[in-house]
Amino acid sequence: MSILLSVILPVFVVLGAGYLLARAGRFTDSAIDALMWFAQGLAVPCLLFRQMAHMDLAADFGIGLLASFYAGAFLSFFLAFFACWKLFRRPLDECVAVGFAAMFSNTLLLGLPITERAYGTAALQGNYAIIAMHSPMFYAFGITFMELVRHHGQGLSPRALGVKVARAIGTQPLVVGLALGFALNLSGLQLPDALDAGAEMLGKAGLPTALFGLGGVLWRYKPAGDLGLIAVIVGLALVVHPAVTFWTGHLFGLGVAEMRSSVVTAAMPPGANAYLFAHMYGVGRRSSASAVLYGTGLALVSVWFWLSVLP
Repeated sequence: MSILLSVILPVFVVLGAGYLLARAGRFTDSAIDALMWFAQGLAVPCLLFRQMAHMDLAADFGIGLLASFYAGAFLSFFLAFFACWKLFRRPLDECVAVGFAAMFSNTLLLGLPITERAYGTAALQGNYAIIAMHSPMFYAFGITFMELVRHHGQGLSPRALGVKVARAIGTQPLVVGLALGFALNLSGLQLPDALDAGAEMLGKAGLPTALFGLGGVLWRYKPAGDLGLIAVIVGLALVVHPAVTFWTGHLFGLGVAEMRSSVVTAAMPPGANAYLFAHMYGVGRRSSASAVLYGTGLALVSVWFWLSVLP
């Protein structure tokens, strides 16, 4: 019970405040959009930029850490894809959107603050290593898979596909922040103190702002769609993904800090990007949006369990 009260509930209190104010009409759609733009378009990219710039790349990007997390993520994608295709008899492009929702955990807006509250700021290096690859890898995979499904037999050129994938990934502020931080790290240069301090201030504002704004975004996702598909997405995201990560983490012999980062991050619900990806292609929007909403609520139980299990 102490874990629930001291670690998980404060995060959901901030998220719930945004949700309740949006429901009461005090947190308008335009205010939500503006706040989320600030959080995801500026503050959080600054946070990721600084973390990437100051990381020890050789020490923090462990193969076992990344393999354990992404093994569970990709397994969740393919299980969701085939369940949607074979059990629910949906079109293949909708199956890709459903698989993407099961795969794309909310590593940033929930994974970071929960890990930080549970284990402290020093425990976040593994989270940042996962996040550095999360959006670029999953968007590249999801867009490529979707385009191949939609253009099967139509002769889509590799160049056209590559340009489309690169454009979609390269215009994301989070990816830009990560890439700039990575480049600065490799260069060996340092930011002037004033710029570094300013980026630090913006970064500190990112997570609480994004959490509050996410509550307002979730109010928009009214429960709708196929309950069976929603259950598949949420079950894979909250049960299968962390369980596979926990098991493979033991196989790779992960240390305590790496195991905490990988499993807690894997236990996160589908992120808002799951809906944005579905909206981008106009398929699976209702089930993806509802999975984000239901999954975020049920994550309280999932996270509580894994925090109790982990050392």
